[in-house]
Amino acid sequence: MSYSDYKKEFKQLKAKPAKLKKYIKHNSPKKRNCGVSLKRCKRCGRIRGHISKYGLNLCRQCFREIASDIGFKKFN
Repeated sequence: MSYSDYKKEFKQLKAKPAKLKKYIKHNSPKKRNCGVSLKRCKRCGRIRGHISKYGLNLCRQCFREIASDIGFKKFN
């Protein structure tokens, strides 16, 4: 199961409605007000390695790809 979307399993369980109902009951994510999982990369949607400094809201991989395009320089 992916952390990005627990609904991906619905496609497989669509033929078994009782199992789908049980799956939703036990695997649906909690509604959260704060925490790591609320901060997503605005480019790719990852939740890990999030950089929110300067209002970037990017993951570290996306930042590495577009850093020079948005004006950051690497010193060394």
